[in-house]
Amino acid sequence: MFSRELLAELLRHMEWADARVWSAVPDTEPADARLKQWLVHIHVVQQAFFAVWTGADVRTAFRTPEDFASLADVRAWTRPYYPAAHEFIHALTVDRLNAPLVMPWAAQIAQELNRPIGPTTIGETCFQVASHSTYHRGQVNARLRDIGGEPPLVDYIAWLWFGRPAPEWKA
Repeated sequence: MFSRELLAELLRHMEWADARVWSAVPDTEPADARLKQWLVHIHVVQQAFFAVWTGADVRTAFRTPEDFASLADVRAWTRPYYPAAHEFIHALTVDRLNAPLVMPWAAQIAQELNRPIGPTTIGETCFQVASHSTYHRGQVNARLRDIGGEPPLVDYIAWLWFGRPAPEWKA
């Protein structure tokens, strides 16, 4: 259902959008607690799925806002994800994209939802990460506006209109 090319495109957009949002995040400390919470959550999910895809220890992905002294520390923690994720996506074969994948937390989610969890594939979970990041990026942008910031335009269509630019990470 999902091609490597489509997932690579979604990842390129996700990195660009994440970099734009991070560019709008104020450097002031202490950080706004809700803003920090959403930013950490976005990147924990990205890191957790990546750990599952690559067979790494998923426990290393689960961090809390308190694990970071500053937003700059959160941003620094997130940056290595993108080159590794790009490499992973580009190496996927059709068979691997369509391979079933059971997330380690599926049983917990099934219990919380009080219903069985259906099967997923690696390709579907790659799409989930991009979709999930988009959802929470909207919450971050709303919070930026609440605290007096200017949320950046990060829609996929805008990325296309701008010529699919590369991400510009804040130093």
